[in-house]
Amino acid sequence: MTKEILLRVQKNFPLVARPFEAIAKELGISENEVISIIQDQKELKIIRQTSAIFDTKSLGYKSSLVAFEIDEDKIDDAVKIINAHPGVSHNYERNHKFNIWFTMAVAPDSKFGLDKTIEILAKLTKSNDYIMLPTLKLFKISVKLDTTGKEEKKEKITKKEKINIDMTPLHMDVVRLLQDDIEIKSKPFADIIKKLRIDYDKFFRIVDELQKSGMMRRFASILNHRNAGFNANAMVVWDVDEKDGENIGKTAASFSAVSHCYLRPKYDNWKFNLFTMIHGKTTEDTNNVIEDIKKEIKYKSYMPLYSSREFKKVRIKYFSKDFEKWEESYI
Repeated sequence: MTKEILLRVQKNFPLVARPFEAIAKELGISENEVISIIQDQKELKIIRQTSAIFDTKSLGYKSSLVAFEIDEDKIDDAVKIINAHPGVSHNYERNHKFNIWFTMAVAPDSKFGLDKTIEILAKLTKSNDYIMLPTLKLFKISVKLDTTGKEEKKEKITKKEKINIDMTPLHMDVVRLLQDDIEIKSKPFADIIKKLRIDYDKFFRIVDELQKSGMMRRFASILNHRNAGFNANAMVVWDVDEKDGENIGKTAASFSAVSHCYLRPKYDNWKFNLFTMIHGKTTEDTNNVIEDIKKEIKYKSYMPLYSSREFKKVRIKYFSKDFEKWEESYI
């Protein structure tokens, strides 16, 4: 039952006053059993966090994947400098000349902007070289680890129509509070509506608007990959023909083991433009997925980049003063 619950909370967490009761009814067990299992998984550090996942671009932030080439003896100091930026959510060491890979976002009111921020970090870290790899086309971003082993190899990717909404101060407050890890209890959203001094109907109406607008991708539990048994996670990069990039990207994204799939730019010193993040319990599992993708897409070459060390993996705190404070320290 634990595996089923872990899959359920990753996929589509119920946005109701008593979400664990809703899950319990689906699975034919009690609410207390669900809460107990989820609490255990948190204590075992299998569940990392349960909160809203927001879309950086839709909230007005500029972002990019960035790769630095850092000398081996400078990595530890460089990582501290990079991780200190509030817009860095993920940071890994990977098996390539470009060895430090991180995601960077800057606030809508950033004085430096994205390019200047990366320039500053490159200088501070004594990076030998770097590349910026912004998203040109997003095909998929949805981490759902198959804890049951029963999911299909392929899934249908559907594009949802988005609505336009006017962001009020209340919307902004909901975004700020939904970023926090919820407490595992019968009514986990009770503290939020108390702080906001609104009722459940109004709260969930705003949450629904944020989802339909695309600003909020989903509300879900995120697992610690390795603690959950997924020890072979590779960022596989492909050199594909740009004119066929959209069709190729959609095909690659349809594999359930692919959590992220993007088209990114090429450079003279970087020829790969399709990025797929693949999760497997073993290297063999991951390699099998790579082989399956190879059979279905046209590519010139590919390269799996495995992470040797994880330096940072957090959610960005949107609309935080920390962005402004970081920039002020370098003006």
